[in-house]
Parts: sequence; C-alpha cells; structure tokens
Amino acid sequence: MTVLRRVLTVGEGLGVLRARDLGSLATVSEFTLSTGGAEGNVAIGLARLGVPVTWVGRVGDDDLGRRVVRELRAEGVDVIAPTDAAATGLLVKSTPAPGRTSVAYYRAGSAGSRLAPADVEHVPLDDVALVHVTGITPALSATAAEAIDVLVARARAGGIPVSFDVNHRSTLWASADAAVSSHRRLARLADVVFAGQDEAALLVDDARQPPASASGDPEELARRIAALGPREVVVKLGEYGALSLRDGVVERRAAIPVDVIDTVGAGDAFVAGYLAELVAGQPLGERLDTGVRAGAAACTHPGDWEGSPTKAELARVGGDPVRR
Repeated sequence: MTVLRRVLTVGEGLGVLRARDLGSLATVSEFTLSTGGAEGNVAIGLARLGVPVTWVGRVGDDDLGRRVVRELRAEGVDVIAPTDAAATGLLVKSTPAPGRTSVAYYRAGSAGSRLAPADVEHVPLDDVALVHVTGITPALSATAAEAIDVLVARARAGGIPVSFDVNHRSTLWASADAAVSSHRRLARLADVVFAGQDEAALLVDDARQPPASASGDPEELARRIAALGPREVVVKLGEYGALSLRDGVVERRAAIPVDVIDTVGAGDAFVAGYLAELVAGQPLGERLDTGVRAGAAACTHPGDWEGSPTKAELARVGGDPVRR
C-alpha cells in the first residue's frame, strides 16, 4: 500500500459571499456564505483525493475566521491558524450576465495579510513531501512576502520540492514590475511552476509591455519558464486543457467537456489533482489526466472548492450525469 506524504501550503483564507441571482451587486439581494482562498482550495482538493495536507494562515478572531478554520478541518485539512486582531478578508462573487463571473475583494489590512515569518519559521516539515505556494500571498504585504521567502528557503534547505502557482492578481500589486519581479523570483526557486497562458507570458515577457506571447505557443512559453530554473512547468489552458514540460518532455491533455457553472476555483482543483499524482510518484500523463478531470469537476459547481472531486467522483467527470 502506498503511503502518501504530506503537502504543506500557506496563504489567506477568506469569507466568500456568492450572489444567488443574476445581476450586479447594485441590484442582487440574496447571497450564499462560504469560504475560499486559492491555497485553501488546493488543500481541500488534495484532502478529497486522499493526500495528507496542512494549511497555514492567519485568520481574524471573528466568525468568518472561525468558519474558514472549521470548513478546512471538516474537509480533512490539518490547520495551523493563529488568530489576529484584524478582520478576516472577504471575497464577493456575482454573475452580471450568464457565463460571466465578477469577483470583488475586501482584504486590504486583513488578518491574512498580516502573515509574518514567525508564523512559518517553526512549522514542522519532517513529514512534508512538497510545499505549495502561490503568487497571491506575496502581494498581500511585505511581511507575507517575507513569510513565503522563509518557508521556501526552509523547504529548499531540507531538500523538499516547492510548487509555485503564479495565480497573478493584478489588483493586489502596486505595479506590474513588482508583480513580475516576485513571480520570477519564486519561479526560479520552485521545482514545479503552474501558470495560465497569460501568466506564463507575464513571467517571460517585459512586464511594461502587453504580453506578446499570451496568444502564442504554450509549449514555447513553458520552455522559456523552464529556462528560469524549475524542472517542471505546467501551463493551464482552460477550455483547451493543459500541458506539462519536464526534462524537455512535453505531455498535453485536452479539456473534458462539462456544463460550466462557474470557473472560479477550477485552476485550484486542477493543481490539487496534479499534485496528488505528483506526490504519489505518478508520471506526467497521469498527473495531467487527474488535473484536467478535477478542474472540470470544479467548473460544475458555483462554489470555490465545493466542486473539487473525491477519487470516486473523478471517474464520473464528463460521463453519464445519472448514477444508476
């Protein structure tokens, strides 16, 4: 029997308000309350696929913070969450028109943004097989960026692989130059880099110019990212699937057709599926297969993480929707 070692991730947990009806925030009146945050979404996706996982992040001493912790733990995630005097951040989702999702963040000065090196300096790494970080956390504050640097340095010193998902959020950065500088630094330190096609172009092009490669060959983008240092590069292509490059070898997988409800969280589910197979020692093709299936499943639910599949559910993705 294969014993999976732990994945550790760190980031911000958020409350999520999701509008129930079609329309803008100026007119809708009913909302569903849940939680989210890219790293927490990945953690839940991994846990549902049977991978031991720890999430680290600051939360407010408030009901939203307690809900973030409760939902992560309810999904089987080990949580290390010091509380902070600042409030837990909030994300508000609406659907202004069919097939279009609008996301607004209320996270400036949040508890999660006050993550600091002391929060990760002594987190146990003895049983950790991989550390996963994103480009979101360094954008939240100087101390959060330092915390990511400390954790990545600890992982590298201990011979633990680092996974980095660019997850570029332009509204969180003071400038494109600052964002690209941070993303490139982490890409150089990572063993595995995940990026959407636009994000991949951002990594390798001049941040002050339009990303000329964004509509170009994703394989070429992957090779240019690999030249920065990571051994493995994964380019997420949305409705066109994904490709992975490792040691010069490229694998591609087409997307799985599903009835799309909401694509928010699909990239995180893809990463969770991919990493689940990576820590299990499966080859590139298997990693991509599980990643695209998990991402497709997430698209069929309006929640950020609620659509992430279990192992049993993966086999039904894209198949007969009726269980007999």
